[in-house]
Amino acid sequence: MSKKSKRQVSRQYSRPVPTTTAARTTEFNPDYSITKHELRRIGILAGSFFLVLIVLAIFQNQLLAVFMK
Repeated sequence: MSKKSKRQVSRQYSRPVPTTTAARTTEFNPDYSITKHELRRIGILAGSFFLVLIVLAIFQNQLLAVFMK
């Protein structure tokens, strides 16, 4: 079997010529005020639920005595 030779193709690649445009300086400046508000609300809810669980754990014997009568 003979080796197959690859065909050579000449290609001309054209590079895009850089145009003279004004340098744009855009800053990424997102607004996180809504996210901060939501995180604050979630934190308050989580803290209040945690506080309720602590109070229930402290007074669980008294609460069970009231409901078991």
